[in-house]
Amino acid sequence: MPPRVSTQPRIAGVDEAGRGPLAGPVVAAAVILDPRRRIAGLADSKALTAAVRAELATLIRARALAFGIGWADRDEIDALNIFQATLLAMRRALLALPVAPTHVRVDGNRCPCLTDLPLSCTLEAVVRGDARVAAISAASILAKTCRDAMMESLDGSYPGFQLAIHKGYGTPAHLAALRAQPPSAQHRRSFAPVRAGADAALTPSRSGT
Repeated sequence: MPPRVSTQPRIAGVDEAGRGPLAGPVVAAAVILDPRRRIAGLADSKALTAAVRAELATLIRARALAFGIGWADRDEIDALNIFQATLLAMRRALLALPVAPTHVRVDGNRCPCLTDLPLSCTLEAVVRGDARVAAISAASILAKTCRDAMMESLDGSYPGFQLAIHKGYGTPAHLAALRAQPPSAQHRRSFAPVRAGADAALTPSRSGT
């Protein structure tokens, strides 16, 4: 007798982390939650503390039916623009899923193009989905914790920028560092604050004249 094929829909939530920073990759996650193994406390990653995000990320990895992570690096961001690089990261996250989804719900108002990928699923954009849809919340948490870990691991290779502290976002300390020294290989040259900081770092100081 042939094995039974499950007809249960597999809904993947997709979200990203890292569109706004001045340095580092943009990271996306895709998560298919298991309805039999619910996870309490899922929410938009930005509304959670780092400790709670880390705890939930562990539970998501353990209890989800499937998850995938994808990213676009600094070179791709500068070549494509941050929006297109984000869609590329989402495509890669979906391709990384070990289980094919039947439906994909993406945070925001735009979806990545999947017509050229070996995925037979429907697509739906959900505005504020990271706060409204559990699977998208889970993806938001995985993308954020993964990207934060990547930035922390890069910190030692680019001294003077404190990437582990601000994760590449344009904090006052980060902007000051960009004015004091040339941007690193992780900085997005297509972002205006990075270009402005590079110009300032190359301008000879007139102090003492």
